Amino acid sequence: MYLFTSEVVSPGHPDKCADIIADTIVDILLSNDKDSRVASEVFVAGNKVVIGGEVKSKHKLSKKDYDELVKNALAKIGYDGKSAFTHKQCLHPDDVEVLVFLNEQSPDINQGVDQESGEIGAGDQGIMFGFASCEADEYMPAAISYARKLCDKVYEYARKNPDKLGVDIKTQVTIDYTNKKNFEECKPQSIHTIVVSAPCVESMDIKELRELVMKLILESDLPKELFHPEKTRILINPTGKYVNHSSLHDSGLTGRKLIVDSFGGYSPIGGGAQSSKDYTKVDRSGLYAARWLAKNIVAAKLAKKCVVQLSYAIGVAEPTSVSVDCMGTNEGVDDNVLSDFVMKNYPLTPNWIKNKFALDKPSKDSFLYADVAARGQVGQKDYPWERLDAVKDFESLK
Repeated sequence: MYLFTSEVVSPGHPDKCADIIADTIVDILLSNDKDSRVASEVFVAGNKVVIGGEVKSKHKLSKKDYDELVKNALAKIGYDGKSAFTHKQCLHPDDVEVLVFLNEQSPDINQGVDQESGEIGAGDQGIMFGFASCEADEYMPAAISYARKLCDKVYEYARKNPDKLGVDIKTQVTIDYTNKKNFEECKPQSIHTIVVSAPCVESMDIKELRELVMKLILESDLPKELFHPEKTRILINPTGKYVNHSSLHDSGLTGRKLIVDSFGGYSPIGGGAQSSKDYTKVDRSGLYAARWLAKNIVAAKLAKKCVVQLSYAIGVAEPTSVSVDCMGTNEGVDDNVLSDFVMKNYPLTPNWIKNKFALDKPSKDSFLYADVAARGQVGQKDYPWERLDAVKDFESLK
């Protein structure tokens, strides 16, 4: 055996609640003022939601506005007061207290970001990594792809059946590659272990819960060539019945699920979170650009997997470094050529990335940052940075 594991959490996990609230703020401010500058962290503990950080926007939000957007975000997640869980078992919107500690963005940062030339300097220094793999349809590693499928299935059921399940859900998938060579060549052999933990109402027996979740696992459209129910080890609520959940029984903080949000631990990740930040913060925009590049390189069949690293200096538009690493899986074009091609053909400034993916225009018709926070920062086909519109560019290198 050669095993690799990734986990996923649902939007109802307290950390994800914090991310979703933070990105709801980003959505509202950018939708009303595309030049808004936002870096608002969120902490959720018990029935308290604490919002802190810095904001600069022509669109002003009152304390009442923050109260409403928090409660609306929680209700959309599933904490809408309509479940069969009591006020002591999970969070209810009427119990939520919102505390706001927001300051104006520092002029020392702003002078380097919004430049007189119209260029946008990076909102911070840092490193970002984008990754892609041929292991799954989404050009993502197999483990996190299938953990997401499972989590989505159980979460969807919980939203439709609040009399049975809660929305604070975790899934985990272990892939067996059989040997290191298969791992390196992106050839998963089987799903070795599945773990699902989901809260159920107090009246539900643990046997009934496990039968219900097992049914959802079997309906989750896992690849038949990898998933063999009679052989796969399946653990459902391994500690037993799980009733008490949400931030009443666990705290949540913005940016604490970076591995879940990105590539499941399969590749390096950058030094900062994405949620809560506007597009000038390269922790966000740099990840999207690096993922787009890596995905298009793999889709062009130049490699089986690819890592793209970008780095930036605060107030400077152009990246300080660009590198492409196909981890020895190159198909005829080496990493030096790929790195040079990327540097010469894609400016990768915050302004270029913003325009490429319309990051200053979140909307229901394109994407909402709150939805991205709920579903993962990468790996969803409908995100603008997941488009395969540079494949021909890279194919020209063959």
